[in-house]
Amino acid sequence: MVRRVLFASLALAPLAIVVHYVVGNDTLDFVLASIALIPLAWLIGEATEHAAHHTGPGIGGFLNATFGNAPELIIALFAVSEGLTEVVRGSLTGSVVGNLLLVLGFSLAFGGRGELDRPSTFASLGLVALAVLLFLIPSVPTWDGDEPDTHSLAVVSIVPSALLLVAYVAVTWWSLRRHHVMHTSVDGPEVEGWSLRFSLLVLALATVATALIAEILVGSLESFADKAGLSEFFVAAVIVAIVGNAAEHGGAVVVAARGNIKLAAEIALASSAQVAVFLIPLVAVIAWLIDPLSLAFRPVELAAVGGSVVIATALLYQGRSSRARGIVLIAAYVVVAAVFFAAGDR
Repeated sequence: MVRRVLFASLALAPLAIVVHYVVGNDTLDFVLASIALIPLAWLIGEATEHAAHHTGPGIGGFLNATFGNAPELIIALFAVSEGLTEVVRGSLTGSVVGNLLLVLGFSLAFGGRGELDRPSTFASLGLVALAVLLFLIPSVPTWDGDEPDTHSLAVVSIVPSALLLVAYVAVTWWSLRRHHVMHTSVDGPEVEGWSLRFSLLVLALATVATALIAEILVGSLESFADKAGLSEFFVAAVIVAIVGNAAEHGGAVVVAARGNIKLAAEIALASSAQVAVFLIPLVAVIAWLIDPLSLAFRPVELAAVGGSVVIATALLYQGRSSRARGIVLIAAYVVVAAVFFAAGDR
């Protein structure tokens, strides 16, 4: 049923494009583009999984890393090209926090009691903690209130970006060796797989459509935030971050509800680590081809990510899940969202 709804929802992408050029209403553009990104994100994940069946776990893991966060990457790069640096940093940190608190929280709440993979759990949490520490390098110099030299900070950001990418490759290699296949089938009856050629074709078309929708989303974000009385930072860190991960988030919760809480937690934790140590530095590197981006995060952003790591670590220390722990994580996300709302733009 859910798959049918998502397939039908793909029609929203051409609708959003038509409305953008015919109607030209920024609020409507933002809403339609946000909703249209959800089935597109799901389709990218679906095509990636089908392609991985033909390529094996090594290349399959690379495809998941490359395309699993494609919507967020594309949104971030369009925001870079528009000079919306607060949107870039906000959407990426919001994604990390959303995975650690909201997605993991709902997964535990729906999955109930169960055993978690402690080594994998703490590897992911450790990577996010490492990212927070390295992001202090370009961030702290901007906290004294003086006007920062953005180009110099962008140069300084190269060091933590490179270190995080190396850490991501090392831990991914370790994880792939530890898990022969990281994502297992939990959907009951096996669906007939797509051919590799068809999977790559769908992946390419979905990525192009995502790029078009992301351009509309970013182009209408400032106007939407102004009309809604919200800061661009809040819209990016909460709304855009949730939308960019919606399909993956829903998948984790469904997996948990079906009893595979270990895999659901793996999805949420691995996604947060992937954004922190792969996607954020990757955006910073690619941004040099567009407009150099500094990873100078505000204290509220790093405190939110660091606090999320502390809370998740404290709750998962024993390697067990429960509905109560899930509710605590969800409540923590509500608090963080309220803090983001109060923080406003830089």
